[in-house]
Amino acid sequence: MSAYNVSIRQKEMSIRKVLGASVSQLFIQLNKPFLRILMLANLIALPLAYLLVDRWLSSFAYRITVHWWMFAVAGFFALLIALFTVSYQSARAARANPVDSLKEA
Repeated sequence: MSAYNVSIRQKEMSIRKVLGASVSQLFIQLNKPFLRILMLANLIALPLAYLLVDRWLSSFAYRITVHWWMFAVAGFFALLIALFTVSYQSARAARANPVDSLKEA
């Protein structure tokens, strides 16, 4: 999804770069929508997953306790992996030569 988004916005990023935008500004511009979606997904999924797993585990004869930090760590690593993937695509697009993108009609 991030590769597709970057390919669609390639000319926009090239024009911004020609007009003086820095690589960090382009990087933030490409990462911000994905970061918002990922944070919203974590805010919805983590409490729901905690409640469902806690209810499911309570039906067993040998019970274990599930702590909130287990889900927070899993959510953090999922966020980190997704951010790394999106950042790779964004950095590649931000460092690309704008002339190459603007030549193509």
